[in-house]
Amino acid sequence: MPRKTRLTRRTRNAPRRPGYGRLLRAPGAWTFLLPGFAARQPFAMLTIGIVLLVQHTTGSYGTAGAVAAVTGVSMAVFAPQSGRLADRFGQRAVLVPGVLTHTVSAAALIVLALADAPLWALFIAAVPTGASVPQIGPMVRSRWAALLSGTSGTSSLLPTATAFESVTDEFTFVIGPVLATALCTGIHPAAGLIAEAALTLVGGLLFAAQRGTQPRTGRRGAEAPGEPRTSALSVPGIRVLVVAFLGIGSVFGGMQVSLTAFAEEIGAPGVNGVLYGIFAAGNMLAGIVCGAAAWKAGPRRRLLFGYTGLTLVASTLWAVNSAPLLAGLGLLVGLCIAPALITGYTLVESLVPASARTEAFTWLTGAVALGQAAAVTAAGRLADAHGASAGFMVPLVGTVLALATLVVLRSRLAPKALGRVAARGMSHREPVAVD
Repeated sequence: MPRKTRLTRRTRNAPRRPGYGRLLRAPGAWTFLLPGFAARQPFAMLTIGIVLLVQHTTGSYGTAGAVAAVTGVSMAVFAPQSGRLADRFGQRAVLVPGVLTHTVSAAALIVLALADAPLWALFIAAVPTGASVPQIGPMVRSRWAALLSGTSGTSSLLPTATAFESVTDEFTFVIGPVLATALCTGIHPAAGLIAEAALTLVGGLLFAAQRGTQPRTGRRGAEAPGEPRTSALSVPGIRVLVVAFLGIGSVFGGMQVSLTAFAEEIGAPGVNGVLYGIFAAGNMLAGIVCGAAAWKAGPRRRLLFGYTGLTLVASTLWAVNSAPLLAGLGLLVGLCIAPALITGYTLVESLVPASARTEAFTWLTGAVALGQAAAVTAAGRLADAHGASAGFMVPLVGTVLALATLVVLRSRLAPKALGRVAARGMSHREPVAVD
């Protein structure tokens, strides 16, 4: 056979390289991407909206932070239950009452804050406000998994989709707080939270209306034949990933507080936004690269390598005493976070049956939120008592403990049996690489 013919045949038979272009051309992708992007913006506006409103009405950042923390803990506790209900009854069945509840709860919190209600009343309103936050990010990830796992031709795009969602999340957390702050400072202290509630209502209902890309539910046979319905947290690998994501949350929370304290210590509070922006830019850049790469190593090995890098870099933050050096290290921390997040979400597809996938994603998202809330509290107290360097010890401790858990329990990140296959639709199955 002529060499040209062999090369042509080899090129024709070679698998197409994963990339964002292929991903965004997947049939039906844009029907949930656009409303999903609008619906997830409020997620990043809620905390800052509450802090600015409550601080305005009470004059206390401590009180404002406490109300926001109640909202965050409530979300972390109830989000997995929301994901489990979505897996069983469908995303629309959970989203519609959820966004209505959130809108009413946020409105009640606004009215109570403006009426100078007692702190206990604000706490009571904060619980349903956090509990009803729509889990759009996990639901979008679940739709990607359902859309791309139907055929072997698109299954290689799952890591790319996970990276795309990571970049989208990071972009949301860049835009959301800026928008909420501008509304609160430029229009009215309640304007940020009002906009959050309005976007949640409109965006959530638009996303719920996209029924064609909604994953199959447990009631209609989402499980593979003979596969029992299970809770995502009953899977040992998911419990390990929850610990890993708690560590990532400790980095987010510790960086937020400690960067602010560091900027005040050097007499340049305005540099805080620049430092955190560089950290976020590193996260976004790494996410973009991860999604475009064709990896030879399996996700479990990538997670261990990536988390080791994150731990090593985060362990040096406490010793930094110059803004340029801290900016460089912050960039490196951001570059290490995205691969760990993306790989953790990618592992869900091989560890959890389709009938529990949304719940699994919400456990991981909730773990980040819970780790962040705990880190904000711990780093804040350490920074108040001993300075910014002490606050940076929180990411160090959080990542070291999480890495130790990953190393010791790494075998639980593999499917139950070697060669196990993951469901690819109703009848197609193919092996999943885990190492």
